[in-house]
Amino acid sequence: MSTIQDTIAAYARLRVDADKAECSLERLRAECRGLESSNRSFYAALKKPEISFICEVKKASPSKGVISESFPYLKIARAYEAAGTDAISCLTEPKWFLGSDAIFREIRAAVKAPMLRKDFVVDEYQLYQAKAMGADAVLLICSLLDTKTLESHLGLCEELGLDAMVEAHDETEIDSAAAAGAKIIGVNNRNLKDFSVDFSNAVRLRSRIPDGALYVAESGVTGPESLNVLKSIGANAVLVGEALMRADDPRALLGAMRRAVRDEN
Repeated sequence: MSTIQDTIAAYARLRVDADKAECSLERLRAECRGLESSNRSFYAALKKPEISFICEVKKASPSKGVISESFPYLKIARAYEAAGTDAISCLTEPKWFLGSDAIFREIRAAVKAPMLRKDFVVDEYQLYQAKAMGADAVLLICSLLDTKTLESHLGLCEELGLDAMVEAHDETEIDSAAAAGAKIIGVNNRNLKDFSVDFSNAVRLRSRIPDGALYVAESGVTGPESLNVLKSIGANAVLVGEALMRADDPRALLGAMRRAVRDEN
């Protein structure tokens, strides 16, 4: 029985095939070779004494439908940066999340913060795409990529000057991420098979993260109170999406979250 993630991944493969028809891998590689290196570092943005924030820009999700009808994405991204976000995540999946590469590029041109291209990577072609559009990091999902493929993709990311956040949902996937050499491991509280959220997942799996790897808690953070739990387990960073996208004032909510972290120190 196929899951939501299976369906999205299958569509991602169709997208890659269509993109390759428009621009070959060889042409895309050549484009990437001609790019200057960025002085932005997604990894460095997360490696700080206090919890770092990755703020997400997304219009919709498979479980919630349209989250932001008007979706003023440039205004949102600028508000995140003004409130002191450490990095910005931007969805580029077009069918279920209503994102696009064009939106990513526009935001990239408008902000200075490191940016994560968040999509469902099923082919190395997408890593070159991310580099070409100005991404500083990509998302690699363990449930879509076996350990050998993860290792290969991480090697290519290093060649391209990209950081990679490797996303896991259980002990086996964390072990796969560690074996592949992941430097940033995200534990998603959202089950990508049915898109249910279990905030305790981040707590339960914390001890599994290897020493030396940065730990990111994803999904389920609703406000300042959620940060107390994540701080207590030693999370290096938190990815916040829906709560900010639904907030009347995303800048104010992020500011409150950042103050909560500082007040706890």
